[in-house]
Amino acid sequence: MEQNRERNRAMELVLNLFTIFLLLALSGRGTCCGRNDFPEGFAFGAASSAYQWEGAFDEDGRKLSVWDTFLHSRNRSNGDIACDGYHKYKEDVQLMVETGLDAFRFSISWSRLIPNGRGPVNSKGLQFYKNFIQELVSHGIEPHVTLFHYDHPQYLEDDYGGWINRRIIEDFTAYADVCFREFGHHVKFWTTINEANVFTIGGYNDGITPPGRCSSPGRNCTRGNSSTEPYIVGHNLLLAHASVSRLYKQKYKDMQGGCVGFSLFALGFTPSTSSTDDGIAIQRAKDFYLGWMLGPLIFGDYPEEMKRTVGSRLPVFSKEETEQVQGSSDFIGIIHYLAASVTNIELKPSLSGNPDFYSDMGVSMTYLGTFSAFEFAVAPWAMESVLEYVKQSYGNPPIYILENGTPMKQDLQLQQKDTPRIEYLHAYIDAVLNAVRNGSDTRGYFVWSFMDLYELVKGYEFSFGLYSVNFSDPNRKRSPKLSAHWYSAFLKGKTRFLGSQGIMQLQQNNFSSSASSE
Repeated sequence: MEQNRERNRAMELVLNLFTIFLLLALSGRGTCCGRNDFPEGFAFGAASSAYQWEGAFDEDGRKLSVWDTFLHSRNRSNGDIACDGYHKYKEDVQLMVETGLDAFRFSISWSRLIPNGRGPVNSKGLQFYKNFIQELVSHGIEPHVTLFHYDHPQYLEDDYGGWINRRIIEDFTAYADVCFREFGHHVKFWTTINEANVFTIGGYNDGITPPGRCSSPGRNCTRGNSSTEPYIVGHNLLLAHASVSRLYKQKYKDMQGGCVGFSLFALGFTPSTSSTDDGIAIQRAKDFYLGWMLGPLIFGDYPEEMKRTVGSRLPVFSKEETEQVQGSSDFIGIIHYLAASVTNIELKPSLSGNPDFYSDMGVSMTYLGTFSAFEFAVAPWAMESVLEYVKQSYGNPPIYILENGTPMKQDLQLQQKDTPRIEYLHAYIDAVLNAVRNGSDTRGYFVWSFMDLYELVKGYEFSFGLYSVNFSDPNRKRSPKLSAHWYSAFLKGKTRFLGSQGIMQLQQNNFSSSASSE
């Protein structure tokens, strides 16, 4: 009986795969590219983050981060347990090996490693990360580590206001020093700040993510100033990154041979009309979303359009700070999901009567797809346009696509047959290849996410994972979705098979271990 069930599952998988490849072939995307079409050394991986994956929020000395307090105080779903990666990391690394990942991107929980944000190191937290990193490298998987993924210790927020205070630069640098010293012999790729622009907008302009500061009406913020704080925090993030980068170059680079980067959320923009005003608005949107951080990192200062519009509310780099920030990023991490049409609007204050980031930017954006339903449009041109723009406008720095993927409603039955995700990933990987062939110095691509996680905006309602996680199961059972099988086949160079015989061989070679473990 059990053998029959396994045989039926295997046959259903074969039929689903055949459908996927047929659909892709008919759409013109089926034979676009293979793993071997990318340059030698190009890294393919998948990603997660500490708060969204680890769980164990109050175990072994970890103290609260701003995400813990933000969600607990609002009585919302949270990452207290999440995927329980803290206890299941060995099992997850084995799944990475079976999938064929070159690399895995994850973040370190600052409040697990140094619970108060500064001072004594938590020995149990330190040992966890040492064990996890060792598990990865012993299985041939390259760790890509993010130091800050939205989750600074609540202690620092309470003590001096977290990122709105320059004191955090010293504490962040000391935290990074511990990470470099303890993990740097195995970790060669470090990202200091995750999505610096979106972290700042969400947490200090809109107040919808921790620490929940804003002065925008209707946001229920009890503190903050959307006119000034986004720019202050963005400035401090850049200075903190520069400080950490300088530390690494001076103290660790010669010995460890790694690199330090900085990541941004990048939208692909298209004008709403062919009008000159909308064309100008596109450049203004790029300056505010990308140039805000890339300008200082590459050229040492903010874009002229931002300086003109924001005026005295935009902090000024001293000569010494300019020298520290410019050239401080060995690579740029691009996080890309969405395309948006842009319409010019007259510069005017926000609804509160005071300017904020959006009124300063002076554009109206409409996301392509059904964003309210969390349905992303498949618009691979947007990925190409972002990479081409960074190449042309910012000197073609090395780039890693640190996140790319699409969400689906959290339904364990429907999730297993996630053909829309396969179509999305297939199209965007093709777009990355096109950009590389056109000269972009893009060196890696990471799917978001390796498995279903606690999503920072939508909780457990939607998920991005290649592997499903049954969050109703105390054991958090992981199961491969069709997209996991597809990505594994791509990584192993076997996605060019379109005939039924080829798919049968693909299933037999790559997925028998999954069927036997059911």
